Amino acid sequence: MATQAMIPLRIGHRGAAGYAPENTIASLDKAIALGVDVVEIDVQGTRDGSLVVMHDCNVDRTTDGHGYVRDLRLEDLRRLRTSTGGQPVPTLAEVLEAVNGRVGLMIEMKASGIAAPVVEAVRQAQFRSAVLYASFQHDDLLRIREIECDAQTIALFEGVPVDRTGFLRDARATHAGIAIGSLFPDFTRVLQEADFQVFTYTANEPEEIAWARRCSVNGIISNYPDRLLVD
Repeated sequence: MATQAMIPLRIGHRGAAGYAPENTIASLDKAIALGVDVVEIDVQGTRDGSLVVMHDCNVDRTTDGHGYVRDLRLEDLRRLRTSTGGQPVPTLAEVLEAVNGRVGLMIEMKASGIAAPVVEAVRQAQFRSAVLYASFQHDDLLRIREIECDAQTIALFEGVPVDRTGFLRDARATHAGIAIGSLFPDFTRVLQEADFQVFTYTANEPEEIAWARRCSVNGIISNYPDRLLVD
């Protein structure tokens, strides 16, 4: 008897960045309305130690302001609005409140050294949904596991390493986050046989999504999460 193909998790990239201003509450709400399993956000620290949801190291591309996030205070960011849609820049606490109990949350730490305050924010929110912590800076993932030994962590990676699983073992990660351009069936198979789950980013075009499914990934991250619906 043939086994049924696994349906990968549908993960909204920066909410539903293809439809609403990325990393805003409006974008998260849109992704949830489109039926995602998980929403992904990016987190950085401000000059005064607040945690805000922003992808770029500066605010120039996505807002009407200028400057590096690390050089701005929370009150400075509060005055900004997104270049399209006029949405405010949310704090991590506001996102946790907006998402809590609705879908899972994937938190990518864009700045180094914020692992501990991010975990503390999740605890303070009494967050009931699944949380996955992600980073390209794998030492921050080690810090997460030191604080919370059973945390789910995603080691983000672009390329195909010589040691297929070494970067995950070194980071004590539970998941691999692989760029769609670096994704191949054999790579996925090796990772999954070593008991790691595999997510891929960022699959937007139909052929990319189809390829991710052929590679049997556990989760697909997309700006257009409605395209991930299985017929």
